[in-house]
Amino acid sequence: MLNYNLFKVFVNIPPMLLEIPRHTEIFGSLKIHELQRVIKLDSGDFESPLANSIPREAIRDVLRRSAMIIPIKNEKIHLLDGVLRAIPHDTSVIVVSNSAREPQDRYKMEREAVEHIANLTGQPIMMIHQKDAGLAVAFNDVRYEHILQGDSVRDGKAEGMLIGILLAKSMGKEFVGFVDADNYIPGSVNEYVMDYAAGFCLSESPYCMVRLAWKYKPKVMEERLYFRKWGRVSESTNKYLNMLLSACTNFETGVIKTGNAGEHAMTMKLAEILEFSTGYSIEPYHFVYLMEEFGACAAETPFTDAAREGIEIFQIETLNPHIHEEKGEEHINAMLIASLSTIYHSKLCTDFVRDVLRREIEEMTGKRGEPPENLKMPPIQGIDAERFLKVLESASETFERFGYHSHEHATSASTAAEEEENGFYDALEK
Repeated sequence: MLNYNLFKVFVNIPPMLLEIPRHTEIFGSLKIHELQRVIKLDSGDFESPLANSIPREAIRDVLRRSAMIIPIKNEKIHLLDGVLRAIPHDTSVIVVSNSAREPQDRYKMEREAVEHIANLTGQPIMMIHQKDAGLAVAFNDVRYEHILQGDSVRDGKAEGMLIGILLAKSMGKEFVGFVDADNYIPGSVNEYVMDYAAGFCLSESPYCMVRLAWKYKPKVMEERLYFRKWGRVSESTNKYLNMLLSACTNFETGVIKTGNAGEHAMTMKLAEILEFSTGYSIEPYHFVYLMEEFGACAAETPFTDAAREGIEIFQIETLNPHIHEEKGEEHINAMLIASLSTIYHSKLCTDFVRDVLRREIEEMTGKRGEPPENLKMPPIQGIDAERFLKVLESASETFERFGYHSHEHATSASTAAEEEENGFYDALEK
């Protein structure tokens, strides 16, 4: 997709070094690459036959064409501030908040933090509240009522992410990524965005997804930090997604390591053809949907270009650990049940896998019978994103752009240099 070898040869900027995946699971038009580790964030001029050396200028080129979406709901303002400061300047940011407006207006506090960062840095940031009545008007106008409940957008992380994707599409962005707002380590966030871009540089298909696995997820145990490798939800979701894939191929696999990857990114071409499952099931449903739609057993798909080009999923293990806000046992169980339910109700799920899942869900909930099926939202490919934005701007009370004036000034000042650089690479490719 990106000829990053051109950057590698002609631009003398230290590259990132990523492990080459040792195995790729191929299922129909879907390629799931085994977990790749970040060997070095800045590797100098070192070349290795066991690693991909990705030039920084190639990564920066992707960042310029990317938007990072931050869904947020009642998180600490200090955490949001750190996340915003960590996202590379070349990348646009979209904050979609579903935070409380009363008795304290947490959205107002978030807005002030966003405005402050934008004024300090000139980074372009869009922001909107998920319950803004103007969103319902805009979604009704483009005939996408699937995200609505009554006269407003439904609660849920997936719904906030979908709003962000449409806003990114309206800006003409080619890549879109997601970063949770509860991260305590800004340096981790910075690496996440760089890892996304590195994954896109490796892809041979315009339909690509990059999903991150945290190197460690530290917990405080007996007054010490314990660097745990996997969380309970991740372990269980990965196990059953691999079981589902194994049942489809008749060959046991453990290739899936990022079933609940909240930190993930995708090309806009892929984002446009995905179905979205609501709530906490959105991340594992990416795997389920792609296996159903493009796997070896799939019926004819309307997305013929994607089937022909193939879909690549990269899984990258970060160098930085992940420390986030603890939400409690109830939150973890809700995530786990939503994740397992989306596997349970997959049309690819065999009786054996379904029986195992039913027993596990019954143990967690104490309720017998089938788990509830998660709502699905259809692909947004046919939506006129520019019209969506135009209606939203006229009807919204909370939609705002910050930092765009400074960004446009900086962009116009460097236009000549960029045109010269683009002409240089165009000439090379010819």
